[in-house]
Amino acid sequence: MTRAETKERNRRALLDAAFRVISRDGHRAKLEEIAERADLTTGAVYSLFGSKTGLVVAVVADHLQPHYEEIDQAIPADVGLLEAVDAFARYYRRSCDAPDALSGLSLQITLLDMALHDPELSSQLAASVRAQESHLIALFTGRSYDGKVVTSHQAQRLVTALRALFIGLSQGIALGLAPSADEQYFADAARALVSGSALTDQEHPAPRSL
Repeated sequence: MTRAETKERNRRALLDAAFRVISRDGHRAKLEEIAERADLTTGAVYSLFGSKTGLVVAVVADHLQPHYEEIDQAIPADVGLLEAVDAFARYYRRSCDAPDALSGLSLQITLLDMALHDPELSSQLAASVRAQESHLIALFTGRSYDGKVVTSHQAQRLVTALRALFIGLSQGIALGLAPSADEQYFADAARALVSGSALTDQEHPAPRSL
């Protein structure tokens, strides 16, 4: 095995171990246990990721990357905005039934708890998620809607709203609070966000007079 292959193997082992330990223990996760599960030392963590925070951020990116790659395949390139949002919503609903859905939700909640305890981690996690979301923004930018072309700013506003909607619905499904939220429900709710208010052309809307 080459040096590069060994490095990648160690990186993969640490990411997998960190996912399990962090999902369970949150901000109380110990690097020693993560390294032990990966059959490595804590020195390998610092060598490959720089710090515990760097490892956590890498875990998030590693967890999200496959989903964004699948979204690429789920959203046709030659359809308008409504059809693209519909396809995205249906993909997200199907992902709620995936074998790793509960572990992903557990990680999501755990990361929020960790971010509340660590401002530096909070900032880096936000930057990592924004980097991933920029790809989704690009997928919606330039599509047709209501006789116009969606701008990058409009797509960004829409992605923010869709993320909030889908996270809330997926948590409701996991807790049994949204038993009727099937693919059609997700699609209808997502399409409802594609409105004049969500797709305003104004970067900084003027304040309304009282």
